[in-house]
Amino acid sequence: MNDLKSKTACFTGHRNIPPEELPMVIKRLKEAVSACIKNGYRYFGSGGARGFDLEAAMAVLELKKVYPDIKLILVLPCREQTRGWSATDVQKYEWIKARADKVVYTSEHYFRGCMHKRNRYLVDHSSLCICYYTRQRGGTAFTVDYASNIGLIITNLA
Repeated sequence: MNDLKSKTACFTGHRNIPPEELPMVIKRLKEAVSACIKNGYRYFGSGGARGFDLEAAMAVLELKKVYPDIKLILVLPCREQTRGWSATDVQKYEWIKARADKVVYTSEHYFRGCMHKRNRYLVDHSSLCICYYTRQRGGTAFTVDYASNIGLIITNLA
């Protein structure tokens, strides 16, 4: 495993987190990222989707205040990712994107498999996957299964 990959963790999780669970998820995110940092992880990849991805990115940005050497890498499926989002969600996304250390687009434009391509990119460049995984179907389930099958360490915060 290359040195960069061994120091990289990715995030995957559901877009909808029950409001009553959100404070616990944010607390666990910060604890998980802090533990990763203590174990030598320096790069954190987020797919920039609403819900867990954006909360994970926010946690990394907050921890950068304490650990300025960590890096937030946004791996985005296409330039139109926020089409159809609420103004509040777009504003949060743009705020995070402006503060990311690196932004990677896995496709220029939306196509049916672009989210899948983004998820595989995140996993393929990481050695650990921090997830919020409660349902056995959908993109998060597929991504966690893929990460598990290729040997990533999985940390489920749900």
